[in-house]
Amino acid sequence: MKKFKIYIIDVIFLAMLVAIDQFTKYLAVVKLKNQPAYTLISGVLEFNYLENKGAAFGIFQNQKIFFILITFVFLAAILFVIIKMPDDKKYIKLHLFLAAIGGGAIGNMIDRLRFDYVVDYIYFSLINFPIFNFADICITISTAAIVILVLFIYKDNDFNFLSFKPKKFKELK
Repeated sequence: MKKFKIYIIDVIFLAMLVAIDQFTKYLAVVKLKNQPAYTLISGVLEFNYLENKGAAFGIFQNQKIFFILITFVFLAAILFVIIKMPDDKKYIKLHLFLAAIGGGAIGNMIDRLRFDYVVDYIYFSLINFPIFNFADICITISTAAIVILVLFIYKDNDFNFLSFKPKKFKELK
């Protein structure tokens, strides 16, 4: 029952992130498309509409099928880890970060399926960083957080649940 509650929280959190992503992209289309960039902080941050047919930094342009397949592979991997993960309290952060990556991936996949491109709209002009969106933020921050958790918080044996090795009889007790 405890694991079921965790799954429900994961799904609700993921759905909230997808909803926020799709709503902000809707606003970007309505308010920013065919408009000049909207400056939030002069020389630093602006909203600037972009239809991105590629991946990060615009690489792999017009590879819609490839991106959709890769998204399904990543979502399957996330689902596998979430299902195999023990319902121990120490894994709650990992659950949420994996759900956030899934939410970001689904948000961008929805765009690819609907429009053949991803709606991007946030631009850091100070460092001329490529234009991105809320889904990208979810993926990037969560991935960085997972790396920190894996490197500095969790121990090696905390991931034994991912092993494909069959358990020996003595380990089952």
